[in-house]
Amino acid sequence: MFPESHNHLRSGCLAALCANAVSRRSVLGAIASLGVSFALPAMSLQAAQRRRAERPMSLVTLFMQGGMSQLETFDPHPGSPAGGQTTAIRTTVPEIQISSLLPRTAEQMHSALLIRSLTSREGDHERGVSYAKTGYRPEQTLKYPSIGAIAARELPDPAVEIPQHVSLAADRWFAVGGYLGNQWDAFRVFDPGNSLANLKANVEDGRQAARLRSLAEADDEFQKRHRFGAPKTLHRKTVDDAVRMMSSEQLNALILDDESDAVRKAYGDSRFGRGCLVARRLVETGVRSIEVTLNGFDTHADNYDGHVTQCNVLDPALATLIQELRERDLLESTIVLCISEFGRTPRINPAGGRDHWPHWFSGLV
Repeated sequence: MFPESHNHLRSGCLAALCANAVSRRSVLGAIASLGVSFALPAMSLQAAQRRRAERPMSLVTLFMQGGMSQLETFDPHPGSPAGGQTTAIRTTVPEIQISSLLPRTAEQMHSALLIRSLTSREGDHERGVSYAKTGYRPEQTLKYPSIGAIAARELPDPAVEIPQHVSLAADRWFAVGGYLGNQWDAFRVFDPGNSLANLKANVEDGRQAARLRSLAEADDEFQKRHRFGAPKTLHRKTVDDAVRMMSSEQLNALILDDESDAVRKAYGDSRFGRGCLVARRLVETGVRSIEVTLNGFDTHADNYDGHVTQCNVLDPALATLIQELRERDLLESTIVLCISEFGRTPRINPAGGRDHWPHWFSGLV
């Protein structure tokens, strides 16, 4: 995707998340740390912090897991041997056309940009996902943190009482803290928008407080006997963070009970659609990094029909997320990134599918 020595790009991504009045075009440097094959001069993190906006930036990554085809989405080639059945439609930007499978996204292109020059050095799903989310090729001896984990660790917001790194609808290969520690792994919500089990105490407040006091006493005694330092085990901090989250009104961002039927319908009645709606609510709450996963793009057979199905889920959710962020004056302080671990081959195989193609694919910012 990029040279191995790209720490300046990683700094640029963090700088973009905390800079004041960052242009949407200027986030290209940030995106480079997630898979673009070009380098841009990094913004000084210190200078960006001096220009920190009143509202810190958030990163929303919509991850198309399995290898989304660029030819059926953001870079159609109708009429060419590689084009297949896909046709192109105009967007709100005169020079840009995208797949006819994304009509609602086409109406939001004036608020986005396309990158049609993504490349990767990994053609395996698990390794490709790791590379895309961390900016490093996987190694056996070192597990790298995702950019979301780095942002949550380096740019925390003390006012946010729920996790600042959240993964929605991911069955596997969610964003991790890597060598930063498991405490920076994404907080996973497998079925976003629905009630989360065991997040609230099932007893009245007084009894819950008594239980927590008993737990603290037992923990103190255990620490004394075994001489375990709390900073080393993080046990006490984990309990404190959990209690803080369980008692926070910010948890309501994860529940959609107060959203209208019209809004839910606009995003689409799917796990991914609900995830994008929850992502918008988490951005409003101040959560630093959110990823929403849409699985099912590994179309080695029946590629076109598979992408019809997938785009019926992606299109309303992506378009409505961009529209609502703009209408709520949140788009300029939010990086929305729609990417995959790699693309799919220009050649259509005998099964009507496209195979893995890390050499050239597309993403949307």
